[in-house]
Amino acid sequence: MIRVRFVSADGARLREVEGGEGDRLLELAQNDGQPLEGTCEGQMSCSTCHVIVADEDFERLPRASEEEEDMLDLAVGATRTSRLACQILLTPDLDGLTVRMPPGHRDMQGR
Repeated sequence: MIRVRFVSADGARLREVEGGEGDRLLELAQNDGQPLEGTCEGQMSCSTCHVIVADEDFERLPRASEEEEDMLDLAVGATRTSRLACQILLTPDLDGLTVRMPPGHRDMQGR
């Protein structure tokens, strides 16, 4: 199992969950009740699954594609270590990954 730590936007809450190799971070987060909308269901056509990866973990991730970078330009509160959770597949190398929820999000469904 691969451990992932989710930190709330305000930093007050920390949850550690486990996923399997090949699981998408988006589904793991949603199954844990994290506030990630994932409107496009992982098709990389929105930025509602934006997360902020801990500085010390960012380099462990594969480089973001140009398409993902373009979507991150639309993300509310994006930082240098922002990624789309739908594009992060869990591998043993990512064990202990820490991600923080962004301070806000854009509701692409208009709710």
